[in-house]
Amino acid sequence: MNTRKSPRRSLAIALVSAALTVSAAGCAVQRGQQTMGAYVDDAAITTAIKAKYVESKAVDANAISVETLNGTVMLSGFAKSATEKSSAETLARNTNGVKAVRNEITIKP
Repeated sequence: MNTRKSPRRSLAIALVSAALTVSAAGCAVQRGQQTMGAYVDDAAITTAIKAKYVESKAVDANAISVETLNGTVMLSGFAKSATEKSSAETLARNTNGVKAVRNEITIKP
């Protein structure tokens, strides 16, 4: 039995592997985003906002979630007061690359 792979078969396997790799990379882009660049930009915005929350004494970084899609930031979670909710929104709005902010933070009773 011949166990050597033919050059054609090796080339075919390489091409299929490359195609799968390229298509898998495209899956990393989330729904509604046009390009991988948009995904990277959104991830950078989210990270920058979370870093501001960690540095801020006015916002509990663990209680507020940040999601970004095409430059629009959605804030959710719980705040202890209206001041904390407002501070979270202000910090997000003042972050480079943010186009809009949807503040869905709930104030704990």
